[in-house]
Amino acid sequence: MKPAAPGLRLTYKDLLVFPEDDGKRHELIDGVHYVTATPNVKHQTILMNLAAMLLPYLRQHPIGRLFNVPLDIVLSDVDVLEPDLQFISRQREREILNEQHVRGAPDLVAEVASPSTRKRDATIKKRAYERYGVSEYWVIDPLGDSITVYRLVDSRYDQVAELSAENDDVLTTPLFPGLELPLSEVFMT
Repeated sequence: MKPAAPGLRLTYKDLLVFPEDDGKRHELIDGVHYVTATPNVKHQTILMNLAAMLLPYLRQHPIGRLFNVPLDIVLSDVDVLEPDLQFISRQREREILNEQHVRGAPDLVAEVASPSTRKRDATIKKRAYERYGVSEYWVIDPLGDSITVYRLVDSRYDQVAELSAENDDVLTTPLFPGLELPLSEVFMT
């Protein structure tokens, strides 16, 4: 993931004219354009595993909706991100979800880090999600089979968990009461 044009501050309107069929993810953070290549197999497997674990829960407990890429989150005119996974609660759905994109902060955002995105996911994306009020942020590390969980407390992210498959950890969150996500299943290939 690298900036397409250093020094140039773009807006969501600019982003809309980029090609949709190039197989890449285009994002804006503080008006800087970032391009990410297509994810690898492990990245996609992790996302499919998470979705396979979350969707039955959400069918049984219709508390919100789950989305994966590509779906823009328009946080501001110069902050438009495409997280790997996002959850929007029923309470917030009418407020931020429209037919084209999400306009505002989802309740949960998850990013699967890659060698080219790891630093950005843990720094500037984290700051953007925090600044705009995403309640919970998961940074998923496929190399270490681990997940770092950040939760918004008084408008700041607290790191509330550092979990790993190696330790047989289980991810739980107040966003999905009663749901347990064993990391051994999240990272199962």
